[in-house]
Amino acid sequence: MTLTRPTILAGVSLAALLALAACNKPAEAPAAAPADAMAPVAADPMVGGASMSPTDTIVANAAKASNLTTLVAAVQAAGLAETLSGPGPFTVFAPDNAAFAKLPAATVASLMAPAGKADLAGILTYHVVSGRLTAADIAAQATANGGTATLTTVQGEPLKVSAGPNGTWVITDAKGGTSTITQADVAQSNGMVHVIDTVLMP
Repeated sequence: MTLTRPTILAGVSLAALLALAACNKPAEAPAAAPADAMAPVAADPMVGGASMSPTDTIVANAAKASNLTTLVAAVQAAGLAETLSGPGPFTVFAPDNAAFAKLPAATVASLMAPAGKADLAGILTYHVVSGRLTAADIAAQATANGGTATLTTVQGEPLKVSAGPNGTWVITDAKGGTSTITQADVAQSNGMVHVIDTVLMP
């Protein structure tokens, strides 16, 4: 898999970019989404065998999930843990351990190394959208836009979300790769998490 270095604006830190993005609330989605578009928000859902508390932050909850350990390590290696523990709100499409396992081991090791920090941060912020988007919000945007919701990430490039087979929802990244939402609407104190099965590439 070929990775391209994301464009980094000179003098602007990733933390500042995330903070600025969090201030930009997404436009309200139309209310015409199908009732069964995605599962509704559940109270304290289980992720990776652990209960996710809506009063904990994205990072604190992810740290409890046994299937998100690689993501947590990546967030720490990229220097984003403090920002994603902040007020946000953020919507995170969270790749599980199996998603990272699809990447070549050498690629993951390179990204986790200090020299790969900028590339890793670009990839991770490509999984983050400003604001708190529930499954119903995404489905409503898709319904209002011909079946596809286009979401602008904090990294700057868009993600496209559309209905997939058997009631699933599929995210298409900038390189044409696809990832399926396997668990939607995991509420956080500073946003919303949707677990996905493939790492998205800007």
